[in-house]
Formats: sequence, structure tokens, C-alpha cells
Amino acid sequence: MSLTANDVNKIAYLARLGIDSQDIESYAKDLSGILDLVAKMEQADTVGVVPMSHPLDQTQRLRADQVTEADRRQCFQAIAPQTEAGLYLVPKVIE
Repeated sequence: MSLTANDVNKIAYLARLGIDSQDIESYAKDLSGILDLVAKMEQADTVGVVPMSHPLDQTQRLRADQVTEADRRQCFQAIAPQTEAGLYLVPKVIE
């Protein structure tokens, strides 16, 4: 797919980008190259290819999903100016 200078101007307008008129032909060439690459990639035969979450055959190192910190809510709320039913009360800042 080949983009024209007019296409580049439309794209720049839609993206609210200011571009120099002297660079338009260069942008058209670069963007056309990107679109050609995407078109080539779409032609690749991917039948039977299993989707993967990572390009390398690695396992994720995850920690165990378990509580490691002690519950200190009462300790923190003891020094808070106002609390109610386990919540911190703060002044209303938006009407």
C-alpha cells in the first residue's frame, strides 16, 4: 500500500500533529513501508500455530498468593483523626 502526500496530511490532521511540508514525502515513504510490512505479515501462514503469552519458552516466576503482612488497621486507625466502621473519615472537598 502506498500513501500519498495527501494521505499523510490527512493522518497528521486527524492525529493533530504539525509536520513540515518538506518532510511529507519522507513520512509517506516510511508509512508505506510499515503498511507493506504489515501486509506481508498478514500473509504468513499461522494455521496450527499455538498462541503464546511470551516469545521465549519461559515460565513466569510468581510468588505464592498468601498474606505476608500483619493486619495493622486498628493500629493505624488509632492515630487517625476520625474513623467509622473501619473507614477513614475525611472532609468533603468536592461539592
